[in-house]
Amino acid sequence: MPSSLFIFFVFVVRNLLVTTMAAGSYSALSEWRPAHATYYAPTEQVDTVGGACGYGDLLRSGYGMSTVGLSSALFDRGQICGACFEIRCVEDLRWCIPGTSIIVTATNFCAPNYGLPGDGGGHCNPPNKQFVMPIASFEKIAIWKAGNMPVQYRRIKCIKEGGLRFTIDGSGFFYSVLVGNVAGAGDVVAVKIRGSRTGWLPLGRNWGQNWHINADLKEQPLSFEVTTSDGITVTSYNVAPKDWNFGQTFVGKQFES
Repeated sequence: MPSSLFIFFVFVVRNLLVTTMAAGSYSALSEWRPAHATYYAPTEQVDTVGGACGYGDLLRSGYGMSTVGLSSALFDRGQICGACFEIRCVEDLRWCIPGTSIIVTATNFCAPNYGLPGDGGGHCNPPNKQFVMPIASFEKIAIWKAGNMPVQYRRIKCIKEGGLRFTIDGSGFFYSVLVGNVAGAGDVVAVKIRGSRTGWLPLGRNWGQNWHINADLKEQPLSFEVTTSDGITVTSYNVAPKDWNFGQTFVGKQFES
């Protein structure tokens, strides 16, 4: 086999394997799996801060109350932020509302409490898989008096209105970009930025879905390239104009739901 043909063959096989692995791992998450769920009473402070994923005011950012905090067994150090789940109540006919389920977006982290046993108050302790949601969401699948309920969950595609949202913050040559309102897989694994005088520059994950870079990008229109956990990449060209400022949010191209 000629060397050029062999190289092409290896390239094709490699890409097929990467695509198959990404699709396979994502589809496996769509199977129903056991977990537990409880609720909290929302406060203005919690809703404004937006939790460990950094989305800010959840109402203004478009996530509303259909959100959920995850225990460390599910949170994956913030990489799962933005993913969507369907949750249904099971096993307890006294408290479950039959035939119901709720769709939520991962926006927060439920920290473990090692002062309590995992089956006696430390609901978010490893290795427990725990969902914590606003009481208004919890009451759509179970009666609130149930407290900590057995549930089943599965990963689903996110459906969002409008395009991707890029909120730019920072100072000087330090830039922080919050990527939000992501449809499709929902959880972002890679972000790149490009100015009119630069090539594509990779950003590092700061925390949650906040990404950062040290660069000189002032007075340049900005483009973004976003990749989600299913291996799909969407490019939004020139979404921020030349005269953009820190603190502004811009809307780009959306993933298919």
